[in-house]
Amino acid sequence: MPAARDTTLRHADPARDAAACAAIYAPYVAGSPASFEEVVPDAAQFAERIATTTRAYPWLVIEDEGGVFAYAYASAHRARTAYRWTAEVGIYVDAAHHRSGAGRRLYGALLELLRRQGLRVALAAITVPNDASIGLHRAMGFEEVGIFRDVGWKAGAWRDVA
Repeated sequence: MPAARDTTLRHADPARDAAACAAIYAPYVAGSPASFEEVVPDAAQFAERIATTTRAYPWLVIEDEGGVFAYAYASAHRARTAYRWTAEVGIYVDAAHHRSGAGRRLYGALLELLRRQGLRVALAAITVPNDASIGLHRAMGFEEVGIFRDVGWKAGAWRDVA
């Protein structure tokens, strides 16, 4: 586990944080099946994602003296109005900061903001196997409700999502 350091948790700013978020996300796209995206988005695309998302949902980053090293966000689960009380959440942490407590801190703040917005359910979709992500989500109160089998083709194989 990395040594304790001063960190700041704050709302993301598209202009300030897009490049860092894109860099954090890139290995999840290019080097693993964790994300079902196949082309790494650039900073401009991330700036648009942050700007669009934050019109209705929180996008949080955590940084230290070296810059942003993790982020978490919420988005609409589905477009139909009956789902308006449900959000899908995602979290990405730079590999050098895994097991540092950043994930719990980000999700704790994100889930509290969603509660304050009146949302009732937060969902996460996790490509499995991914013991670390499953462990984080369970620690934050998420429960597995099922597995979508063979729903995505990534890194030369069909992938399941829990």
